[in-house]
Amino acid sequence: MSRRTATAKEPGSRRTLGPLKRLSPYLARQRARIAGAVFSLVVAALTTLSLPIAVRRVIDHGFIGEDTRFIDAYFGMLVILACILAIASAARYYFVITLGERLVADLRRDVFAHVMRLSPAFYDRTLSGEIVSRLTADTVQIKSAVGATASVALRNLILCFGALAMMAWTSPGLSTIVIGALPLIVLPLVAFGRSVRRKSRLAQDTLADAGAYAGEAIGAVRTVQAFTSEATVTERYRRAVDAAFEAARASVVSRAGLTAVAIFLVFASVVAVLWVGAHRVAAGTMSGGTLGQFVLYAVFAAGALGALSEVWGELTQAAGATERLTELLGEPASIAAPAAPRALPVPSLGTLAFQGVSFAYPGDDRRPTLRDVSFTVAPGETVAIVGPSGAGKSTLFSLIERFYDPVQGAVSIDGLDLREADLEALRRRIAIVPQDVTVFAASVAENIAFGSPGASRAAIEAAGKAALVEDFVQRLPRGYDTQIGERGVLLSGGQRQRIAIARAILRDAPILLLDEATSALDAESELLVQQALDRLMRDRTTLVIAHRLATVLKADRILVMDQGRIVESGTHAELVAGGALYARLARLQFDMADMATAAE
Repeated sequence: MSRRTATAKEPGSRRTLGPLKRLSPYLARQRARIAGAVFSLVVAALTTLSLPIAVRRVIDHGFIGEDTRFIDAYFGMLVILACILAIASAARYYFVITLGERLVADLRRDVFAHVMRLSPAFYDRTLSGEIVSRLTADTVQIKSAVGATASVALRNLILCFGALAMMAWTSPGLSTIVIGALPLIVLPLVAFGRSVRRKSRLAQDTLADAGAYAGEAIGAVRTVQAFTSEATVTERYRRAVDAAFEAARASVVSRAGLTAVAIFLVFASVVAVLWVGAHRVAAGTMSGGTLGQFVLYAVFAAGALGALSEVWGELTQAAGATERLTELLGEPASIAAPAAPRALPVPSLGTLAFQGVSFAYPGDDRRPTLRDVSFTVAPGETVAIVGPSGAGKSTLFSLIERFYDPVQGAVSIDGLDLREADLEALRRRIAIVPQDVTVFAASVAENIAFGSPGASRAAIEAAGKAALVEDFVQRLPRGYDTQIGERGVLLSGGQRQRIAIARAILRDAPILLLDEATSALDAESELLVQQALDRLMRDRTTLVIAHRLATVLKADRILVMDQGRIVESGTHAELVAGGALYARLARLQFDMADMATAAE
């Protein structure tokens, strides 16, 4: 994938589990669940550690004499311990699983809320599929680590240190053998852990690449099929998936090697202990029960360390996933409200002004899109912006919405520089009908009300009627409550555009931006919708972008742009009489329209 988030770091650049510390604020909110989990873990571990003592006493004392009451009592106690262990384990499972689910839900919510507020410049360099991958696949790994792996690691740590302490109490001499072997076990864990985390991060990034491409291909499936490119995109996705598999396999190989080394060293030390202890029992310096107790503790410690070698790899994977998610949370918003925003005038007049504005898109500073643009739109005035493709017309709208800030100059509304205003307050004063309409997988009513969540059903239907949405809604199975599919796939382009117009009507903002608002309509619908737009534009400051000059004839003023500059300004009649760029565009379009009429 060619685009990445700007904060991406080289994998392996930090301590192995360091990124997991970034989950601390989320864990702090779950103190009750953590306390319940830790208590359950301690009870289960202590219960497990008490079993070898019972085994020792049965071996050393239970088989002496013919009275079996001693054996019965100890085995009855073992049943009670089993019940305690079962209850503690069930409680541990409940607390740790709900802890993981809650933490991941909070993390997903915060990451999503943050990326929704990042400026378009972030999305210019980041694939949306990668963001979705981080919200899904990476959070699943974190949930597994926090909800299960972490508890297993903690349980085994308690068992390991508890067993070591009991081994030292049972037989200080034999315990020195096991303790001496610990560095040989821990050092490979540390050495292999860095490699595992580096390869796990690479596997996650590669899988995100495959997911991002799949999202693009599925979203454009009609285009894929129209150009008979199914085999091409399938082959590319296959290569991406295979690359993800190879990266994952390399990660698994590292984890498998880590596990093998740890388990061999652990159980080799247990065999050594058993060999020495057997000689001591034979020499009469140690009882069989004591050796049995020590060996059980050694097995507990060995099993705990062996399990730790496995969960270490899982925790390093979770650390990589955490790093990827917190990169998103740490991504700064290049466009943000000032710490102390100034209030926009109330009521809004709708005055809009560009003052010496120059702009270049981030990363493309050598090719400015706007060059020293200045103009003012008076309250209630309708200004049309025309010019060839690439002249900078849509960029004006992006600056008005403050998706970007000018490199030079200022954009103001009612005399206030947009950079000094609160972002939400600013954008609530603007309604836009874009050329590329966004319609969500929801009902018609929900789509019209998008941006006006408190709107009543009557207001929604009134806006739909004004935008001629009602004409086709009446033919839908459930009217305004009909689900229209992902990206409005069940509607035509003209129907989607009418929904966007209804959305703008409902928003009732003082400034209206129309970007080819009628371009997808047929001639009859365009005439009717234009009438609705005329009513909408009344008493509002309106900017209209149009390639079809017939749609801007009623504008109070027309600005002609070329190569990022305003090269002409005036009414349609004045500009035609001027004989410059606008006149050439008008002559070309109207001559073609006459030819089309004659052909009919």
